[in-house]
Amino acid sequence: MYEVRVTRKGQTTIPVELRRKYNIREGTRLLVVDTGEGILLKPLPSIEDLAGSGSKHANPNEMKEILDKLRSEDL
Repeated sequence: MYEVRVTRKGQTTIPVELRRKYNIREGTRLLVVDTGEGILLKPLPSIEDLAGSGSKHANPNEMKEILDKLRSEDL
């Protein structure tokens, strides 16, 4: 368990052990969840983590067709 302080600007520092454990670096986006009992900070997956995640649903050509269709519908 860790104890941290909140600055006047509402900022706090995540202890280095937890940053290393959860691979939180400068620029890492975090999801902030109000649990009703406190605040949960959860790292969001990066673009690199998501790369290729659609490959189980469609091959690259099919994915391009799907994206092109969705883009044309937005116009």
